[in-house]
Amino acid sequence: MKRTGVFFHYQYGERLKDFPQALEGLLEKNNLFFYDALYPDKPPTAFDLEPLPMEILCQVHTPEMIQRVSESGVFEGAFFSASGTVAAAKKIWLGEIDNAFIFTGYGDHHAGRDSFGGGCYFNGAAIAIHQLRQDFRVKRVAIVDTDAHHGNGTWEIFENDADTLYICFCSEDYQPRNNKVNIRSPRRVTDEEYLNSVKENFLHCVEAFQPEVIFWNWGYDGTQGDYGDIGLTPQSHVSLARAFKKAADKLCGGRIVVVLCGGRQRKVARNVIPEIIRVLAV
Repeated sequence: MKRTGVFFHYQYGERLKDFPQALEGLLEKNNLFFYDALYPDKPPTAFDLEPLPMEILCQVHTPEMIQRVSESGVFEGAFFSASGTVAAAKKIWLGEIDNAFIFTGYGDHHAGRDSFGGGCYFNGAAIAIHQLRQDFRVKRVAIVDTDAHHGNGTWEIFENDADTLYICFCSEDYQPRNNKVNIRSPRRVTDEEYLNSVKENFLHCVEAFQPEVIFWNWGYDGTQGDYGDIGLTPQSHVSLARAFKKAADKLCGGRIVVVLCGGRQRKVARNVIPEIIRVLAV
């Protein structure tokens, strides 16, 4: 059994309206650690999510961008989203947990050094990777991105960093650069076709790369009926979770951080997120 951290904060909007209640039955497990912050009348918990020191944001994003986000009206949610990702990565490295799932309200992969958009305001994965390198001398990191849209912010931040493998499955064309690879997905695809593409284009590369930790930028917007619909069923995301966890177990001691990105359907979130957490906790 893995020790799985779940990092949550109260979030406005429809898609995560059923949480944390939808995790009932999971939160009682001895190997699941629930870190939370900022929701009304929350029950006492031994694992509160601490906010990031502000100077850590400045190590990845420009002060001017941070100021613009602070004026956007969503600063608190974006800030705690990034705080959860950084806390998860550090706790994994300290040996307190083995892997993690991060609920993000506003993130992650469209946020660059001096730009944000597409519902992403801070790049929590990039900030977490910076902290791992600064505090623990981590070098080789892999990011797999299965959101339906290109992670232009993540690509830009790590564009010249050959020690970060970034493989993005989306609808855009980008030329490979310094271990940054964009795999163009068809407009319509079956679960089997998509999973085969992931196996051929990520699992092979990540095994050769030998990362110390894997980050999964998970978006479910490519699910049937969502705004990035490419034909995937909800079950495809659970299958991806199994494949990525297996790779992490084999290559980097089980260290995987799942960061929620795009997706709008409340029903998919309610049904799939608990299943992904169950996969992590096995």
